[in-house]
Amino acid sequence: MTFPLPSRAPGRREFLAFGVGAFVVASVPLARRRGPGTTRRTLPVMGTLADIAVRHHDVRRAEGAIDSAFAELRRVEATMSRFRLDSEIGMVNRLGALAPVRVGAETAGVVEAALAWAHASDGAFDPAIGRVVELWDVARRHVPPDAAPLARLAGRRLFQHVQVATERGHHAIALGDPDVHLDLGGIAKGYAVDRAVAALRAWGVRDAIVNVGGDLFALGSAPGDAPWRVGVQSPDDPGTIVETLDAVDRAVATSGDYEQCFRCRGVRYHHLMDPATAAPRAASIHSVTIEAASCMQADAAATAVFGMAEGRARALLQGRAPDARVVSWG
Repeated sequence: MTFPLPSRAPGRREFLAFGVGAFVVASVPLARRRGPGTTRRTLPVMGTLADIAVRHHDVRRAEGAIDSAFAELRRVEATMSRFRLDSEIGMVNRLGALAPVRVGAETAGVVEAALAWAHASDGAFDPAIGRVVELWDVARRHVPPDAAPLARLAGRRLFQHVQVATERGHHAIALGDPDVHLDLGGIAKGYAVDRAVAALRAWGVRDAIVNVGGDLFALGSAPGDAPWRVGVQSPDDPGTIVETLDAVDRAVATSGDYEQCFRCRGVRYHHLMDPATAAPRAASIHSVTIEAASCMQADAAATAVFGMAEGRARALLQGRAPDARVVSWG
């Protein structure tokens, strides 16, 4: 999360206000720096809280830029959410096994990027396990998922049944198996952050933070023209910072088994699904934080490497995203 903090150790409630992951650490809280140049807004979007802070001498321009950035977040959500039947992804999931579904270039590009991560990770990252996620959604209502369809889906390389086609400037997605549904939850939020940053830049903003539920981009410099100081919180103690980094025009994203937890009949589960087992991923770590050039890249990388052996994870990053690096692993 992007939660500018004082030099004292923050309270647990301050951290939980934005969930988990990374946040901005400041010697003086940004909320108190609302004098010349700093404008900040926090709103719910994409099932979480988005926090945007802009440094600009023209407050009206800063407000307009933030309006535009939030509009981009909502637009990406409306286009790529699996929860919306009228989104492009929603329509692909409903109709894509019957015939190719026309989508925009943007959705086609994000799906192609997700498929590239799926191939590079040998299926550890699979954007086509939407059926698995849907089956596990019922467990949030304290009802165990149906074991039979999960067993049928486990271990299948479902991403191999997704086809993205482009012809004469038109794009379409087809699903070659009725068991395949797309879920871009491991990449679309990062992409949305990148689009929000692009919107800020279009308004002439050079210094800002965009944070959507722990996926953040540090644009330009912080107050005092210093790099943004980004802290990574402990998965075991949200009041503890386990790692810090200075970020200028860089993205940071975290995946962890403590982000979206739920209990079903006394057993604790999390939302990160393992395509090999069609169940929440078992891992010896609780979270991984990635720094990269774009938030889409950081988001996908953090999702892909969570649960991997560290050596394999670093090899994947070297091959797929050589400018990315592991910030925190534990």
